[in-house]
Amino acid sequence: MIRNSKAKNLLLLICLPALAAAQDLLIKNASVLTVTKGNCQNCDILVTGGKIAEVGKGLRQPANVRVIDATGLYVMPGIIDAHSHIGIDVVNEGTNPVTAEVNVGDALNPLDVSIYRALAGGVTTSHAMHGSANAIGGQCQTIKHRYGTTNPDDLKMAGAPRTIKFALGENPIRTHGESNKIWPATRMGVEQVFRNAFSEARIYMKEWEDHKKGIRKSPPAYSLRMETLADILNGKILIHCHSYRADEILMLMNVLRDFGINKVCFQHVNEGFKVAPELAAFGATASVFADWWAYKFEVYYSTAYNAAILTRNGVVTSINSDSGELIRHLYHEAAKTQRYGDLTDEEALALITINPAIQLGIDKMVGSVEKGKDADLAIFKGHPLSVYAIPQMTIVDGIVRFDIKSDPDDVRVDVNPTEKYSTYFESLEDLDHNACMRGVSELLMQESHAQYLRYRYSKQHQH
Repeated sequence: MIRNSKAKNLLLLICLPALAAAQDLLIKNASVLTVTKGNCQNCDILVTGGKIAEVGKGLRQPANVRVIDATGLYVMPGIIDAHSHIGIDVVNEGTNPVTAEVNVGDALNPLDVSIYRALAGGVTTSHAMHGSANAIGGQCQTIKHRYGTTNPDDLKMAGAPRTIKFALGENPIRTHGESNKIWPATRMGVEQVFRNAFSEARIYMKEWEDHKKGIRKSPPAYSLRMETLADILNGKILIHCHSYRADEILMLMNVLRDFGINKVCFQHVNEGFKVAPELAAFGATASVFADWWAYKFEVYYSTAYNAAILTRNGVVTSINSDSGELIRHLYHEAAKTQRYGDLTDEEALALITINPAIQLGIDKMVGSVEKGKDADLAIFKGHPLSVYAIPQMTIVDGIVRFDIKSDPDDVRVDVNPTEKYSTYFESLEDLDHNACMRGVSELLMQESHAQYLRYRYSKQHQH
């Protein structure tokens, strides 16, 4: 008899379609929205070995291939979320303004049911990010939504470049200066965190170079933090920076220019529309919200035209979720740019497909329906940019990971009988738009409450 409830839960692993081996597919008679190669009506897609083998009309049906009749349906590239926190057990290492040595890829959680919910919204790939508590946070992990596996490494996307999280503004200030009384306490200080860290990394690199040349007898003390910063300086790691205000966006571009760094994607970038030409000139990209703002003071000045303005100025732009809930509706978020900015269908769909793929350095593998790319596809009833669109099937690496018609009602891999579910989550402790501060925001709230109690106590005893 099993008495341990956790052990009981592990026996409740559900046999999802995601656990099946790859199967060759022939999707027939679909309206295919390739994003990069135009649209094809009554078109077929042949998938072999997890890759797109052919796209065209009247393709021959090979033996032993599963046929999916997509008559009257739309097929588009699997949606890519450039800013997410699903599939990870930890978000912030809020103990130092620089924690480049940590990596969320070391703490992936394949049992997170949010991965399945993302699949139900047509999302096949996401950028699982470190949070924004630190000016220089930890490394992030690009993951494929291979829900059903219990091996964390199965989520990692092979060939995806390394990325790291930076943050500007209030979050690193209140985590360190306001809460822990350590540097940085101001926006000026945040800039100096970057300059100081990169300067130290340059010295570290020079010491190793001198040691290899025999100029220095002993090597410098090994530091994973410095090694990571050195890789940023050498262009081996892509920076994704939490940002809101235009002045700070310009500041970071100046810092990066001074240190010879030219690879950066600004995340959120709510005031990006103010500096769109400067972003384009630098070669920076932007991953924005469709219409989220005003949830704190530094996000007050925003516009729903942000994505369109950035796009029209030549900035490679994507729309992200930063939310385990909104990730299911990214196709709706992309459609908002047609109301606010009049983007074409191709431009709007690019915001959630090829553009985030470019930002993550994976556009050679995913982001469009093209021969040779990974068979990551989303099948919709109704055009994906229609308010009436309903995802029907989501395919990752040629495997059907979500099927609205055949999936069981309960798809949790690890069943927790005490977990509560509702159609919408909203609480003071875990607002979706504050996901970047998960793990530290609760502590900051507790500290704020303690400060309030101390203030009340002092006022009561003044008399």
